[in-house]
Amino acid sequence: MLEFDDVIKFVDRKNDVLTVGELLVDMISSDYCDEFECDTFNKFFGGSPANIAMNVRRLGINSLVSSAVGNDGLGKFLINHLEKAGINIGCIDQTNYATSMVLITKSKSTPVPIFYREADYHLEYTDRLEEAILNSKIVHFSCWPISRKPSRNTIKKVIEVARNNNVLICFDPNYHPMIWEREEDGVEYVKSIINKVDIIKPSEDDSERLFGKDTPNNQVKKFLDLGAKFVIMTLGKDGALVSNGKEIIKFNTLATDVVDTTGAGDAFWSGFYAALVKGNNIKESIKLGFAVSAYKLKHTGAVVELPKLEEIKSIYNL
Repeated sequence: MLEFDDVIKFVDRKNDVLTVGELLVDMISSDYCDEFECDTFNKFFGGSPANIAMNVRRLGINSLVSSAVGNDGLGKFLINHLEKAGINIGCIDQTNYATSMVLITKSKSTPVPIFYREADYHLEYTDRLEEAILNSKIVHFSCWPISRKPSRNTIKKVIEVARNNNVLICFDPNYHPMIWEREEDGVEYVKSIINKVDIIKPSEDDSERLFGKDTPNNQVKKFLDLGAKFVIMTLGKDGALVSNGKEIIKFNTLATDVVDTTGAGDAFWSGFYAALVKGNNIKESIKLGFAVSAYKLKHTGAVVELPKLEEIKSIYNL
């Protein structure tokens, strides 16, 4: 069991965080609009696992991303961003499918997405990916790669190899019915893998899509009942409820100025991971996750120019 005061003792490996999953373009409206009545959209680097890989690098730890993009201009745009951030692109597959894209409305609450998917779920398990797992302390994935094959089979193998080699497995259950095949019960598949991971971070919206409406405390209990070992349930402006199955603790948000919520969850993960790797205990790492998220919320786009974690800690007096 993970205790709140635990400092995780990672095996000494050269890479800190490996993120596996979607690398895509976020097209975000220039103005606030909930029904896509806006005429102008701007192009941003995107994809939750890729966002995290970029963020943690800027916070001061090492990262790799394994993903698939198209052999097209948008794919090159994404790869160039990774290279500029100093991230090795050896685990990025360039396919003959179009680079995936998400159309998003700029929002101060929950962004409204429309998904255009192709290349991202054509991620195959390779020797390069296995080497990356074995050389990493943490592996992270979301619902995107498990929603379709062949990337679903890739994640199955990733989990198996990571579990057998003492790699911390973290899962973002960002379930959305639009990314699954219509005839498939994505909810049940997500529930089926919860007991295979170490840390899971659902949002309130994720929980409602998976379980229906309920109180936050009850939602956390449902994840625990499915075998979750450690649950961080984010509640937007109300912070988070966190449980290891033995106790549940409420954390407050540090956000005071919200410009754009796109990528706020990714920023939380990033601060949390960077803090864990740098030797903070779990409780301290959660607070630093909120600090990085608060910093990101002041800017538009999923990935912003983050300072080192130590500067974030100073800004928010942590």
